[in-house]
Amino acid sequence: MTLPRPHRTGMPVLHALRCAGHAGLARVSAVTGLDESEAESELIDLAVAGLVTHLADGFDVWGLTEAGRVADAEWIAGELEAGGARPAVAAAYERFLVLNPELLDLCTAWQLRRIDGVMVVNDHDDPAYDTRVLGRFADFDRRAALVCAELAAALPRFGRYRTRLAEALDRAHSGELEYVANHVASSYHIVWAQLHEDLLATLGIPR
Repeated sequence: MTLPRPHRTGMPVLHALRCAGHAGLARVSAVTGLDESEAESELIDLAVAGLVTHLADGFDVWGLTEAGRVADAEWIAGELEAGGARPAVAAAYERFLVLNPELLDLCTAWQLRRIDGVMVVNDHDDPAYDTRVLGRFADFDRRAALVCAELAAALPRFGRYRTRLAEALDRAHSGELEYVANHVASSYHIVWAQLHEDLLATLGIPR
């Protein structure tokens, strides 16, 4: 599918919906780095082209149409091959897979803790415990940054993930604990999951 030129500038927005799923305007803005007015303008153009749809009834979110999913797949495949980036992205993905189980373990440690031999929900009433886990996140993040740098060198659009991961961890260290592993749209765990989805989509690997 060849997109009309006016809609090619909206491909990062289209791809944001591919990786993040149905999303409101604020979330699209956070994923892409565009301000909300720019993101909304791109979404409207994509909707006119039949690539996205707006669900207003009680949700106010945007999502891909089937044509949008096809267009996104063609765009990222062309981007990957045109730049000869596949080997570098594939190698970075292998390093991502090494880190992924550690990230999942860290999220579990953040959400649960062992007290008197029993696993209980972490109520975050023990600052010393949370500080230890955040320290482990910081160590993990330094290694994740290397993978993100490799990806951004191969395909610049991946650079946005590094920014978002760093912002999430900074907010957590500042006391906004929901930015570690909660269902906040820009929590560290959510951004990491979107990076995982992006890598699978980019390399054409089925889940």
